[in-house]
Amino acid sequence: MSGQPMPCSIEELSKLFLFEKLDADQLDRLCREGRVELFEPGYVYREGEPATCFFVLLEGNLVMSRRVGGDDVEINRSSQVGVYAGAMQAYLGGGPDEKSYKGSLRVTEPSRFFILPAEVFAAVLREWFPMAVHLLEGLFFGSQNTQRTISQRERLLALGSLSAGLTHELNNPAAAAVRATSALRDRVAGMRHKLGVIATGPYKRVTLETLVEIQERTADQVAKATPLSPLEASDREDALADWFDDHDIAGGWQLAPTFVQAGLDTDWLDQVAAAVDEQTLEGAVRWLNYTVETELLMNEIEDSTTRISHLVDAAKQYSQIDRAPYQVADVHELLDSTLMMLSGKIGSDIRVVKEYDRTLPNIPAYPSELNQVWTNLIDNAVSAMGGEGELTVRTALDGDQLLVEFRDTGPGVPAEIRDRIFDPFFTTKPVGEGTGLGLDISWRIVVNKHHGSLHVESVPGDTRFQVRLPLTAVDPDTDAEGDPDASTAPDTSQEPS
Repeated sequence: MSGQPMPCSIEELSKLFLFEKLDADQLDRLCREGRVELFEPGYVYREGEPATCFFVLLEGNLVMSRRVGGDDVEINRSSQVGVYAGAMQAYLGGGPDEKSYKGSLRVTEPSRFFILPAEVFAAVLREWFPMAVHLLEGLFFGSQNTQRTISQRERLLALGSLSAGLTHELNNPAAAAVRATSALRDRVAGMRHKLGVIATGPYKRVTLETLVEIQERTADQVAKATPLSPLEASDREDALADWFDDHDIAGGWQLAPTFVQAGLDTDWLDQVAAAVDEQTLEGAVRWLNYTVETELLMNEIEDSTTRISHLVDAAKQYSQIDRAPYQVADVHELLDSTLMMLSGKIGSDIRVVKEYDRTLPNIPAYPSELNQVWTNLIDNAVSAMGGEGELTVRTALDGDQLLVEFRDTGPGVPAEIRDRIFDPFFTTKPVGEGTGLGLDISWRIVVNKHHGSLHVESVPGDTRFQVRLPLTAVDPDTDAEGDPDASTAPDTSQEPS
């Protein structure tokens, strides 16, 4: 947007805090190479346009804003004479076409600006203040490099924590499968021995066929067994132990728990007793006991290996191995995989509540990076609760956006720091326990890369981090502002100063 040209006054420039230390020749050069323009209410420049000029307010009122999703979010408003905005980083080198405005500038009333072309601003800054330029360059690039290095370090630490948790989670079912396999080998050997004893005994063919048929039904019954309450299980064990005693079977109290776990009762034992005579009943019962134990052990192995398979699937879902970085994804699958990966860190003293709206559609997103957001927010919630409390993960439709909310019962975020928690390097954790980049990275991924929003509401006992994501496609060919490692956090570099 072009303004109405107006004369430049050296005297007026000399009164601005930016230029008050300049001599007459320097002020004269500014007036010769710069210009003054009057802008009517509206936009002076828009975010993303080439950063061609440096603006200094002489009169009027300006508003700075950033694009978040489909909305312009106001970040500053000022009528102070001398505040500046625009091509703030022109002195870093590169032509004006290589840089763009990181925000939008508009005026709410007729306003006058002193305007310097970006190349002139860079030239005078380097010529008049060479040492300051070197210091500013070092500060800018050093800050970027530091932030990138610490960001990578934080990701490595998170990966180490997740790997430790995954190893712990995998160890339990793996160890259970090993134990069950060893026990199964013993039970199969015992079953072979009992089968040999039965084969050499005085059994009629019909009796053996009946025993085999009972064995098949026993195996089927184990698969269909329903869990009993502790009281019900205890009563049934007592009844079975009494049955064994009544039929002179030694050690019945040891056999009873296995039969109860398989869902067998005295009626089933009566069928076994009816199929064989009293002299061979105990051998037949113990042979069938091996069948029950074998089935239970195989069920345990199946459960353990299934658990391992689910953990591996969760790890693949979390890391998005062999998947395109940009795809249509189910947010609930991403949340579940992250919760499973972090289950070791969450611990047993934190109750996890899922309030999912399963009717929500899949959304276009970068799943692996959203998983990083979930990881950071869940990790912060667990730390805030001190390992004990309730974590609620909720999804819902909020207008034309998908809402993902993480609610914890921790002490909350104090009001005086609530506006700073998304700033780079700001942390409330003790030295060595936090880098202050978790929420900053999350903000960049949600806002810059997905064009959504990240917001916090907090009172003691109820802190809610709310992530809103658009339901429609975002542009996968994002520029540096979409890069979570780029320097595009809530930007103050071009706010009025």
